[in-house]
Amino acid sequence: MNWKTLPALLACATAPACSLFTTTPEAPDYGRPLAPGAAALIELGPDEHRPDMRSTWTWREREELVPALERSISWTRSKHSQQFFPIASITHERALASLERFRELLDEARNADEFAAAFEREFTVYKSAGWDGQGGGVLFTGYCTPLLPGSLVRTARYRHPLHALPGDLVKAEDGTTLGQATAAGLRQYPDRRAVLADASYRDLEIVWLADPLDAYIAHVNGSAFVQLEDGEIARFGYAGKNGRPYTSLGKDLIAAGRVTAEDMNLAAIRRWAAANPGEVQSFLERNESYVFFTPIDGNPRGSLNLEVSAERTIATDKTLFPRGALCFVETALPTQGSGQRPFTKLMLDQDTGGAIRTAGRADLYLGVGPAAEQLSGATRSAGQLYYFFLRP
Repeated sequence: MNWKTLPALLACATAPACSLFTTTPEAPDYGRPLAPGAAALIELGPDEHRPDMRSTWTWREREELVPALERSISWTRSKHSQQFFPIASITHERALASLERFRELLDEARNADEFAAAFEREFTVYKSAGWDGQGGGVLFTGYCTPLLPGSLVRTARYRHPLHALPGDLVKAEDGTTLGQATAAGLRQYPDRRAVLADASYRDLEIVWLADPLDAYIAHVNGSAFVQLEDGEIARFGYAGKNGRPYTSLGKDLIAAGRVTAEDMNLAAIRRWAAANPGEVQSFLERNESYVFFTPIDGNPRGSLNLEVSAERTIATDKTLFPRGALCFVETALPTQGSGQRPFTKLMLDQDTGGAIRTAGRADLYLGVGPAAEQLSGATRSAGQLYYFFLRP
């Protein structure tokens, strides 16, 4: 899915104070693209800090990790996956062998020490080139599947639709939007304002929400679970988007003086919207990007068409990083108040960040519902991102 960024809602609205992983005195610019030809993955030197693999061998860690790992293995075994390699100097053969061997080690090792020793012998550890192209660190933000009140029919309360994928939207094999098919040929797809104003899209309305900001949050996250008035939960996942450029609501609100940079998070955006309902639509329409949905069973799926897993799926720029790869995140997540807790976990690179075009950003999928929405909306922390591949 090329959506996934509740952080995109806030994207680059503020620069975090944390610079723990910064390797130069320069202020981190996490949105900076890599220089042409620069490596996205940097092999760790012998004296550099390495993730502690002993902590990943616990029963709980393995129970949570293995289902997501199996999904990556299954995808990488498919013939379809071969077209996305080599990338970052990683071949398809090496990517698949790395996932399969790591899975074997989880079963073969008798204890954490044995597992860590085998990992050290067999695997090379890389870090993301990061914001500065030298491994200086990554800004982690969060995304989720919001749980929103709604209706399958329009009512006086529920007036803001999510739309199904239009038949005239043309996509490339990798899911990238190419444009709108017309009698005169392919053209750029209409923007958000045009879609919402065009009566021809009314046959595509698949669910209705009470709040335009709820609909927008569903767009930013690329999925939504909708609680109907009878208590049932209708599930909707990403089907495509119009391919128009994304504009950050958080950044616009800061520029307009509606929310301060220090206070910016999803909760602050919701407070602003509740206090200023007459301004909401005009701000939302500044973002030309528009997402289309489809009913789903189970959990939402990422850009690899694999179910995403809470705190196990990561979204990155797939023009830079290998799809499905095993990675390790070292950062912090917010707690109640102004605190933070360490977050160090094995994850799988199974999704695409729609607003991410850099090695200095990554999104963590943090689950479903109000708690996940609150957590993802407040997550904005510096850290380091590692990738693991078998030694050549």
